[in-house]
Amino acid sequence: MFTSSSQAIIYGRHLDVAQRMLDFDFLSDRLPSVAWIIDPNSKKTSITKLFFGQSEILVPVYKNIASIKENSSIDTFINMASFRSASEATWEAMKSGIFHHIVIIAEGIPEREIREIIAYNEANDNLRIIGPATAWAIASGALRMWNSWGSLDNIVASWLYRKWSVGFVSRSGWMSNEMFRVIGNRTNGIHTGIALGGDRFVCSTFRDIVMEYESNPEIQMIVLLGEVGSRDELEVVELLKMGKIKKPVVAYVSGSFAEKLTTEVQFGHAGAKANADEEKASFKNQALREAGAHVPDSYKDFGDLIESVANQVGIWFSRQEKDENIEQKMQIISSRKPTKFTSTISDERGEDVEYNHIPLTNYISDGSIARVIWALWLKKELPEYALSYINTILILLADHGPAVSGATNTIVTARAGKDILSSLVSGLLTIGPRFGGAIDGAARTWYEAVSVSETPEQLMNRMKKIGDPIQGIGHKVKSKFNPDGRCVILKDLAKKIPSSKYLNYALSVEALTLEKKANLILNVDGHIAASLLDIFESVGMDREEIRMYIDAGIFNAFFILARSIGFIGHALDQKRLGEPLYRTAWEDIHYGE
Repeated sequence: MFTSSSQAIIYGRHLDVAQRMLDFDFLSDRLPSVAWIIDPNSKKTSITKLFFGQSEILVPVYKNIASIKENSSIDTFINMASFRSASEATWEAMKSGIFHHIVIIAEGIPEREIREIIAYNEANDNLRIIGPATAWAIASGALRMWNSWGSLDNIVASWLYRKWSVGFVSRSGWMSNEMFRVIGNRTNGIHTGIALGGDRFVCSTFRDIVMEYESNPEIQMIVLLGEVGSRDELEVVELLKMGKIKKPVVAYVSGSFAEKLTTEVQFGHAGAKANADEEKASFKNQALREAGAHVPDSYKDFGDLIESVANQVGIWFSRQEKDENIEQKMQIISSRKPTKFTSTISDERGEDVEYNHIPLTNYISDGSIARVIWALWLKKELPEYALSYINTILILLADHGPAVSGATNTIVTARAGKDILSSLVSGLLTIGPRFGGAIDGAARTWYEAVSVSETPEQLMNRMKKIGDPIQGIGHKVKSKFNPDGRCVILKDLAKKIPSSKYLNYALSVEALTLEKKANLILNVDGHIAASLLDIFESVGMDREEIRMYIDAGIFNAFFILARSIGFIGHALDQKRLGEPLYRTAWEDIHYGE
């Protein structure tokens, strides 16, 4: 069922569980098994740092399964939701078509809900669900799910970081912990161990798992630990009688002492209660014995019988030697320390600096500053039309004369004798809602309106009602009779962008605003905001990712970067001209009472 290439998604922000799984991977010499974590309480996609050996790795955290990018290596869903939401999360996983295995940890899921899940599971051959109320599932040397088999010391003591030959299945997880050590000491070890779960109705039964073990050529022997209640073990009896199980089965059904009690008692699990002779431990043990399974007279003889059968099969040997490699790995795990910062855009540790995992020399030979910007800002490689657009807006936005507030502040600071950095910062600090911030505002306007299918007429009415201008619309000088040449250039460049959804929407708004006033044109800010949104969508960004960049202010960042070029130019110009300290003339100031 599970292999060393299996990868899992954990439902619920259980970072301790994810870390234990990754530590098992490290001991087992396999790649990290935890692909993603789903946190339904998360507002947006994020990442979390976890250890793999001594190194930290970044694991994405998504809000739901629908947010996850397609990945063919993912096959396992570990559902750690509470009993209130476990069935809903299971249905989401089943309907996604991503997973072959679903492990449900929660107990107490309403029986009607779990029976519906069982029916769906039985109708889908490509799906195996374990649980609910399962304590663990583990494939030695391949995949550890949840907190299977406790501490790493127990994992090492039972040699579970290597693949062996015994398939083990039980109803209970905690009752079976001892069995891992017993099997590890009496045979060459566990290949796969499954706890079916203790609820009355479970998705996989003894029959299902035993037949999985029977069909797996790596498993040479099957050990089954049953319990009083239910008739699931009798299905294995029928399989043995029909000759469908040819591998040796060592089985024991616990709970025979319950037959000595004079009152009805349920033992821990919802299903651990005998309502008929066929559900009694003694009946099931006898039936298993008569069908050909190896069944001890009492639990205390179980280990000896397992060892005896293992000797007959030839899968027993002494493992007294020390595993120095594992000892070193355990020391690494115990001595690691978390880093203080996380950076994912560049790496200078190698011979060549890397931007977004690509050597710096590649960008130099390419000669495109836009490519560098997108590598460091968005961690993406972009098509030529996008690079051309970015290069163009950097040129168009670089400067807009000395009269705008940012340039004026830069000039005044430079004339005060301050250095280039101080002059630049003085100019940059004026960028905000009234100067340079309209690209962010326009991007948010176009994005939100298109997201809710708001018509241009509805947008105009809404903005008029709240008394706000539409950012990205309007110009003090330019109009439909005196077009802005920069907008003409941007509109022509935008024709190369595969998607034009946002720009078309913005132009539709402009058509309405121009009916009211000639200067209410779609200005440079509005053009850039709309076309950048179209680029984002064209290169495959999802809605959540676009929203994150809007909230981060990336649209304004293009203005900040471009205008820095102009501000530096103004500061240098003042130094070159030797201009003196600036003092505002009295006649330019109104001294009011």
